[in-house]
Amino acid sequence: MLRKIQTLNHIYQTGLMAIVRVEAERRAIEIAEGCLNGGVDVMEISFTNNSAGETIRFLKKTYRNRLLVGAGTVLDSETARYAILCGADFVIAPNISEKVAETCNRYQVPYAPGCTSYTEAIRALEIGASLVKAFPISNFYGPKLGKIFTTPVPEMPILVSGGVSFDNLSEWIDSGVCAVGVGGLLTQGSQNEITQNATRLSEILITSRNESKSDTSEGQELNQ
Repeated sequence: MLRKIQTLNHIYQTGLMAIVRVEAERRAIEIAEGCLNGGVDVMEISFTNNSAGETIRFLKKTYRNRLLVGAGTVLDSETARYAILCGADFVIAPNISEKVAETCNRYQVPYAPGCTSYTEAIRALEIGASLVKAFPISNFYGPKLGKIFTTPVPEMPILVSGGVSFDNLSEWIDSGVCAVGVGGLLTQGSQNEITQNATRLSEILITSRNESKSDTSEGQELNQ
């Protein structure tokens, strides 16, 4: 249980997750180094690639506790168990699967299923999801999605996947989401370019969170 709590806390504290699709270990290292140098120490390795399990195992062996590595695009319980055996710290999917939820909960690994409606989001929480992955609707609705989803259930833990940019990251954070998944900005270009992008995203996230805390404190003082 402690492992699951620590992983979720780590994801929230970092707030940014690199969504990675690679087959070569050398490129995985370049992306990991770029992200780490820029303050992003959470990566999702997508199982759209056949070598995803080996990549997860390689990254965990190389970086150990310096890097949180999860499995993405996990569609079934067999893949979930394999990913966990390879060292995956968390499991993410574009769909909801009770069998995957059972496997992840059995081994105390956070599970974030993709949800396209509010009904699916509630269902995800009911089967024990640790995070609700807003996918692919985050691309269509943008940052306003966060407040829409959290109005009926304020404590809904939302992971955004897609549609995040330098220009709208602060809006996403203000909307109350727990973390955001970023693809191209954290996976394309040279190692130095990835570091620059990761640094800029981290700075925006920290500033936005500090401003949100300040606004909340001021609102509480006015209500007293």
